[in-house]
Amino acid sequence: MSHSPRTTSSPPSTLANFLPLGLAKIAAVPFMRQAAAHLGMSPDLYRVIGTLEIAGAAGLLLGPASAPLGVAAAVGLALLMAAAVVVHLRHGDPPVRMLPAAVLTLAALAHAGVAVAAG
Repeated sequence: MSHSPRTTSSPPSTLANFLPLGLAKIAAVPFMRQAAAHLGMSPDLYRVIGTLEIAGAAGLLLGPASAPLGVAAAVGLALLMAAAVVVHLRHGDPPVRMLPAAVLTLAALAHAGVAVAAG
């Protein structure tokens, strides 16, 4: 019986969201500066959040080589996005403003679940 190593692949849609959004936060592009101001956050804090998003995306990319790293990255991104939902709720934003963060929370949790199940 042949055994092939189990790997998990990062959901392309999850990475496709975290990488450009994280980079946009780090670069403090105008729409990200506006979003930060809307939520009462400084551009520097938004850069920190962007850095965490990029680090999480990197962890997802490295996950197939190191399952614990991939799971940790997915859980970290899920926590980060769940915190974003809370910030939007506290700010009184309509559901449509928090929907992307909620969807990314679920996507990151799904990735962690798949990675844990794959062993």
